[in-house]
Formats: sequence, structure tokens, C-alpha cells
Amino acid sequence: MPQHQVDDALAQLVSAELIFRRGTPPDAEYTFKHALVQDAAYSTLLRSRRRQLHLRIVTTLESQFPDIVIAQPQLMAQHSAEAGLNERAVSYWLKAGQQAIARGAMTEAVAQLKKSLDLLPDTADEAARLEQELNLQLTLGHALFAAKGYSSSELGEAYARARQLCHQLNRPERLGPVLAGLSLFHLVRGELSQAERHAEEICHFGEARGDPMWNCFGLMISGSVCCYLGKFTEARAYHENGLSKLDPSYRALWPTPEDPYIVVLSHLSRTLLYLGYIDQSSLPRNEALAEARRLSAYNLAFNVAFALCQRWCGDWAAAGPQSAQTMLRSADELLAIASEEGAPAWLGLGNIMRGWCLGTIGEAAEHIPLLIEGLAILRAVGSNLLLPFFLTLLAELYGRSAQPGEGLDRLAEAATMIEVTNERWAEAEMHRVRGTLLLSINEQVEAEHSFHQALSVARQQSAKFWELRAALDLAQLWRDQGKRSEAHDLLAPVYGWFTEGFDTLDLKRAKALLEQLKA
Repeated sequence: MPQHQVDDALAQLVSAELIFRRGTPPDAEYTFKHALVQDAAYSTLLRSRRRQLHLRIVTTLESQFPDIVIAQPQLMAQHSAEAGLNERAVSYWLKAGQQAIARGAMTEAVAQLKKSLDLLPDTADEAARLEQELNLQLTLGHALFAAKGYSSSELGEAYARARQLCHQLNRPERLGPVLAGLSLFHLVRGELSQAERHAEEICHFGEARGDPMWNCFGLMISGSVCCYLGKFTEARAYHENGLSKLDPSYRALWPTPEDPYIVVLSHLSRTLLYLGYIDQSSLPRNEALAEARRLSAYNLAFNVAFALCQRWCGDWAAAGPQSAQTMLRSADELLAIASEEGAPAWLGLGNIMRGWCLGTIGEAAEHIPLLIEGLAILRAVGSNLLLPFFLTLLAELYGRSAQPGEGLDRLAEAATMIEVTNERWAEAEMHRVRGTLLLSINEQVEAEHSFHQALSVARQQSAKFWELRAALDLAQLWRDQGKRSEAHDLLAPVYGWFTEGFDTLDLKRAKALLEQLKA
């Protein structure tokens, strides 16, 4: 069409107020008044003509506007797809997804990566298609961690498919992130035996390839799994070894949205606490949250959510009810992050934290429903990790609200879950809380049995902090029964083991009880 005819047509559209003109022809810019008008005009074009226009746009942008190509891969992907350039569209959607992940827009990244996967069946070269799919599945898995949660079935499917592709393409060198994704997926779903097996595979992977980064990651993931299994001595060794090998350059290649430095510090802090090194545990705990807040400035708020949740698991143990007021602020912050990020798992955790804090500070019965709601949210998304611990917290609140029978029922549920999932890090506390509930209904024989079970588990795990709490409760029971000498002989060596943390509530109580028993 001659230029004067084009100008006349544009002028008519402007006069009809269907498009806007900015500037003076021939240098004017035109935009549609409404998207519906644009869609209507677009629909009148023949499919072949549309493809030609999109092809021309792609060619022009790639040849003359490299900055746009780099900055807006999603735009290039859209035009490439409309032009029938599927292989190019797949590549651009992958880049768009990677850019979205880099700025923390995980939901957007998932949508873009899925568009790319939808186009894959139309590409010609089978080997190239499978290689591209492997890249996409790995990137999608990374985005799904934050967008859908660690326990999402989509996440498991992405990494299972990625592992299949590694074998199909004979690409064992790419198994590292796949194994890490599978290990953490099974961990959060409460499938700890599978998680531990994949963690061991990562260690073997790093050693076999002589890859220091994956050797480091294998140690760190193994440490996390061991912490939840209640293997605290092994967990500490893994954490400290992994932390010593963590090079700053590795952090950007960690396979989940949470920063590896924050992950290892958080789990190391909890491990040290349960082993009885109370003061030593505070340094990595505080450093983890400080680093998470620093990274939150880069739209990485999920690091703060992770650090707050891990911190609570430690503060609840070390400070008990005294931590409720501080943890309430953390719960509100976690809920705000959950709302902003659209993360159901963080929402469930935030409700549980808030329910326990409010129930500890005020009337327990009023806030039990909030904790139950949080449990329901986690179960709905398949997140079973920490559920035995949360059920123990719920039982604790039932005890505070004079409903020990309900509390004992929740502890029975927690015990069943522990046998299914093998998550044993708070098992000793579950037995101890059962003992306190049984005492509240004057079932002294059964209560004593529960305290002995708590002591047995704590000793098997070398968990001196859990042993102290169980010994303290049993010693109080024996004191009340007139068995003062037995009470002293039980508590004194446990208390005597500690060389730090004497300002914590339990050690103060133990000291006071021992002085009373001596008198």
C-alpha cells in the first residue's frame, strides 16, 4: 500500500477516535484507544498476514533493538510464538522466566515457563527438545518452590521429569539440582527417609565428580534432614563442615529460593540448642535473620519468612512462654509476607505461630481455632514437616485451657505421625508434654512413664536440652512424692553438664530445684 494511502487510513482512524496520534506524520506514533479495538482490528487480519507482521517485528527487534531483546524477553517470546517461531519462543520464555526469578516474581516465572513447555512438542529436533525441556523443568522447579510451596505436587512432577530427562539424555552431570529438589520436596512432605536417601545421593554426586560446590550443598542438605530426623550430632557435623566449604559464589546456584547461608545458619542454630549449647546457638540464629533482612531489600522476602519460622522453633524451646510476645510480632510479619507472596504454606505457619502466641499470652481456648486453621492449611497443600511439633503445641494449649483429654488426643496423633514420617527432633518434648497433661488429671504412674520416655529419647539423640526439661519435670514429680534423693541424683548430673545458657528459664528452674532438694 502506498504511503499516502496508509496516512489517509490512519487519519480516518484518528478522526473516528479509534486510535490516538502522538506527534506529526511521518514521525507520528499511533496507539489504540482501547484494547478491544485493537483486538477487533487484529482479528480481521488473515492468519498468514498476522504471522508475517510478527515475524517482521521479531526480525526488526533482533537486528535493530538489542536492548529491547535483552530487557523484554517475554515480548520477544510472544511475537515469536505468533510468528510460528516456536523454538525461538521457547528460548525467550525461558529467559523471561529466569529474569522473573531473579527479581523474585515467582508466580510470573511459573506462568512464563509453562508457556514455554506448552510449545515444546512442536519443535523438530528431538534431542534439542529434550535438552531444552530439561532446562525448563529445572528452572520451573526453582520457581515452584516459592510460588507453590515445597510440597506442591507440581514441584515433585517437575523434578521427577528432570531426573528422567537426565537419564534419557545421559547427562549425569546435571543431576545435582534435581537431587536437591527431590530431597527438599520429600522433606517438606514429611517423607524423611526418601529425603535422606536423596541427600546421600547429592553427597556421592559431589564426591564422584570432584565438585566442591555440590559437595558443600550435599553436606548442608544432609545436615537439614538429619536435624529433623533427630540425629543432632550428625547434623552438627554436616552443618559445620558445609558452612566451612560455602564459597560466596555458590549462593546464587543454590537450588531453592532461600539463601543457603541462611538455611545452614538456621538449622545449625537449632541443632546446637537441642544439643545443649544454648549461648552458641544464638550467634547463627541472629546472623541468619540479619542476613535474611538484608536480602529482603532485593525482593527476597521468603528468606525472612524462612528465618522467622526456624527462629521460632528454637525460641519456643529456649524461652517457652517468655518468647510469646516477641514471636507474636514475628507471626504478624510472616502473615504479611504470606499475603504479599500468595504463599499458603507461610499463611498456615503464620496462623499457627499467632494462635500459639495469643493462646500463651491470653485465653488459650479463644485462640486454639487459629492454630487448627493453620494446621488445616498446611495439610491441604501437602506440607507435613513440623506437624508433630505443631500438634504438640496444640496439646499444650489444650492443657492451658483445662482440656487435657483433647491435648492427649492430639499427642496420640503426633506420635502416629512420627512413626510414619520419622520426624523425631521434637519427639522427646512430645513425651514430656504428655507427662504434664497426665499429671494434670492425677495420672502419676502414666505421667512418670512419659517422662522416662522423654529422657530415653533425649539421651539417644544426645539432646541435652530436651534431657534437661524431661529430667526437671520428673525430678519435680519425685520431689512431690517425697523421693528427694532420687530427684536430686537424676537432675544434678544433667544440670552439671551445662557450661552456658544459665540465664534461660529451664536452667534457672533446675538450679532452684536442686538447691531446694539439697536443703
